[in-house]
Amino acid sequence: MNRSRVANLLGAGALAVAERVSGEAARAAGVSTSGAAALSTLLVEPGIGGTELGARIGLSQPATARMLDTLIAAGLVERHHPGGRGVRLTLTAAGRTRAEALLEARSRVLLELLEPLTDDQVRAFTPALEALLAGLVENRRSEYLLCRLCDRQVCTRCPVGEECRGYG
Repeated sequence: MNRSRVANLLGAGALAVAERVSGEAARAAGVSTSGAAALSTLLVEPGIGGTELGARIGLSQPATARMLDTLIAAGLVERHHPGGRGVRLTLTAAGRTRAEALLEARSRVLLELLEPLTDDQVRAFTPALEALLAGLVENRRSEYLLCRLCDRQVCTRCPVGEECRGYG
């Protein structure tokens, strides 16, 4: 087996998948790719603060603040000040609609990418993909970064989440 060739194929495939998924998700939501990740995260984690949101989607504090200002100005996210210094973020009705649209677009793209494979190939590919994803976990926060655009309702057993819970 030529591991270098497989690695090269994986690199090309990963780049193509990432570009298609993130691009289509952002287009469906009408926001930037980081905005799409924020909407997706807030859909499943309403009420987190800006610092936590930025950490979960891999943005610096200044970049998170700029992205949130854009989402708030677009009427997709609201800031709540429950008291004290904390600020909690939630989706508006329009934000929820856009988050759901981006998950549908993501799903459509990924299903289209699997179309050339037979059912047997998909079944054979699944354990390898699960092992690959589990191997990408670097720390407990990896689940948030790796799964920031995931449809959490579809993945009944998340290899990334399982690895993160068992991490160090």
